[in-house]
Amino acid sequence: MYKIPESVLVVIYTEDLQVLLMERADKHDYWQSVTGSKDFPEEALAMTAMREVAEETGIIVADTGGIVPASNLNDWHVSNVYEIYPVWRHRYAPGVTKNTEHVFGLLVPRMTPITLAPREHLQCKWLPYREAADACFSPSNAEAILQLPHRVKL
Repeated sequence: MYKIPESVLVVIYTEDLQVLLMERADKHDYWQSVTGSKDFPEEALAMTAMREVAEETGIIVADTGGIVPASNLNDWHVSNVYEIYPVWRHRYAPGVTKNTEHVFGLLVPRMTPITLAPREHLQCKWLPYREAADACFSPSNAEAILQLPHRVKL
C-alpha cells in the first residue's frame, strides 16, 4: 500500500517556546517535528495530526481522556508543496514526486512525557525555537518553527 502524498507537520511546543525535535531512525542526525501522511484520503487533517502525535510521541490529544486537550492543537492554515526526497519516494505510487504538507501547532505542558516510536525515532530533545529551527533538516519544518512566535495562542 502506497503512502498518500498529503501529510501533516505538527510543531509541538511549550509556553516558553521550547520545541520538541526527534531524530529519525532511518536517517542519522535528521531532526524533525512530528510528520505523517493521511491513512486514507477522507481522513480529516486534524485527525491525522492527532494520530501522528500519538504514534510518534505517545501524547494523546483529545477532548476527554487526553494528555493534552484538542483545543491546544491549532491548524495554522499553511500548506507547503515540496519534492519528496528520493530516498523516500519508493513509499509512494510510481510517478508521485510531490507532497502537500499541512502545518499545525500543538501547545503542551512543560514536563509532558514523551514515548518515542522506536521504529521511527531514536531520541528527542527540547530546544528553544530558534535552535530547533536550525537543527531541522527540512526547510519547511524550520520555517514553521520560526513562525511559532507569530502563530501561538498563549
